[in-house]
Amino acid sequence: MKKTAVITGGGGVLCSAFAEQMAKDGYQVAVLDLNPDAAKCTADAICQNGGVAKAYQANVLDKENLKAVHSAILSDFGRCDVLINGAGGNNPRCTTEHETFMPGDEVNEEIKTFFNLEQSGFEFVFNLNLMGTLLPTQVFAVDMIEQNKGCILNVSSMNAFRPLTKIPAYSAAKSAVSNFTQWLAVHFAKQNIRVNAIAPGFFVTNQNRALLFNADGTPTPRTGKILNATPMGRFGEPEELLGTLRWLTDEKASGFVTGIVVPVDGGFSAYSGV
Repeated sequence: MKKTAVITGGGGVLCSAFAEQMAKDGYQVAVLDLNPDAAKCTADAICQNGGVAKAYQANVLDKENLKAVHSAILSDFGRCDVLINGAGGNNPRCTTEHETFMPGDEVNEEIKTFFNLEQSGFEFVFNLNLMGTLLPTQVFAVDMIEQNKGCILNVSSMNAFRPLTKIPAYSAAKSAVSNFTQWLAVHFAKQNIRVNAIAPGFFVTNQNRALLFNADGTPTPRTGKILNATPMGRFGEPEELLGTLRWLTDEKASGFVTGIVVPVDGGFSAYSGV
């Protein structure tokens, strides 16, 4: 009987690559995304290449919705063997204009500064990343408890190692995801459920493209800083995450590996800047 992989955020650039790889490795893939068209695009691509996949519209911040999706997946594919918590991201409502404090920021209402960041924006970003990992795990890990084995793979970030300027909520949330990964690994260890995380470095996605490139396609100053701080001097390609994905989801290759966060970052986390 085929195993089932459930992937949240499966319509995105990185997680669609994850979904396609899991299908190539013989999994039935449940592609979950808030955007049903994006989820369908990923699932259709898998099916066209001979794999088995189905799209599900899912809100990772709505537990009742996730329970309904879980029931549908049980009917379509059976129990979840691998859960990949890929949904997440940042939001302009919690992005500051300046990298560091500028005199007058405390009273400037014309641009986004630390002092006028919206509480709702901070909460949205924090919840999307942390609660968007917690709630799907609560729903789908029940299958793993019943089977007495399973694999959970979370998506952290370089922000968890060193916070990036301008995006405080995202940095804080991804740090929380890494810590939560370790907590879950200990909590589920006796049930043979392994919990790990991938921490991607800098990859161009639909969410960050506008921060990295101008409308004419030229790199922004932020891109220059990123590449200067990445020893390999380039952005990663989604395919370069797949080796780590396959290792951490393979119970034979990584059966004694749990509670780790693996950087895939072109050396970013190793570089001190000098």
